[in-house]
Amino acid sequence: MNENETAAAVHRFMAERDQLARRLGVELVAVRPGYARTEMRMAPHLTNGHGLLHGAAVFALADVAFAAACNSSGQTALALSMDIHFVTTPKPGAVLTAVAVEIRRGGRTALCRMTVTDDEENLIAELHGMAYRKKEQFLEDGNWVIGN
Repeated sequence: MNENETAAAVHRFMAERDQLARRLGVELVAVRPGYARTEMRMAPHLTNGHGLLHGAAVFALADVAFAAACNSSGQTALALSMDIHFVTTPKPGAVLTAVAVEIRRGGRTALCRMTVTDDEENLIAELHGMAYRKKEQFLEDGNWVIGN
């Protein structure tokens, strides 16, 4: 398989198996080598006590993109750390988009930059994450080798 076919298989794997993303309404829209994009509509059940979008929902949206981008090669990658900087709050009902891009991929770690924007292109949050890449592959020839 070439890297784009592997990324497509990772997309299917993560979209089917990420139960939290499903419950939150996070959709994995695109996965390419070192890149992923997710979307989520701001729904009433995602608000905090002030009626604003909960920061944990913004973080989760970006985290799903981060996971997909860092796992896009089919090699198991797990988060070591993430930081988030909230910039503004989206309007009720806004559709949010998170984009994750690997900006440095080393032998065992990868650094990723994520942005979350609303449907008017306003920056909602910016994040950075460091992933640890394990030795094992979770895909072989497009087939899952874990959790079948």
